[in-house]
Amino acid sequence: MATTPLERLTSDIQKILAEYADEVVDNVDSITRQMGQKGAKALRASSKASFGGTGKYASGWSYQTEKTRFGNVTTIYNKTPGLPHLLENGHAKRGGGRVSGRTHIAPVEAELTQAFETEVRLKL
Repeated sequence: MATTPLERLTSDIQKILAEYADEVVDNVDSITRQMGQKGAKALRASSKASFGGTGKYASGWSYQTEKTRFGNVTTIYNKTPGLPHLLENGHAKRGGGRVSGRTHIAPVEAELTQAFETEVRLKL
């Protein structure tokens, strides 16, 4: 069994904790990218099922991962800005009245949040 002098104990513990922190950051960054890819794919499928049509809206879902000082941040977005909000929440019609929204983003968000938490717990 290896023994560590008392003077080096603090530095050894700090080194072990730093290695663990780096491993955790790498795992969370990897999971973040995976969830972005999975989310964009799920939104393409749910949009196609909800709205059909030519598939232009459904094929517009994409994701982007940016490195920040806190780790990676993944943003899932549609290439037609503003349209997802109008379709999800509804909007006013030109001649009066209102178009009701079709919920297709919120279920995917809830599923991804749950999957992200589960994956992080499994990796840690």
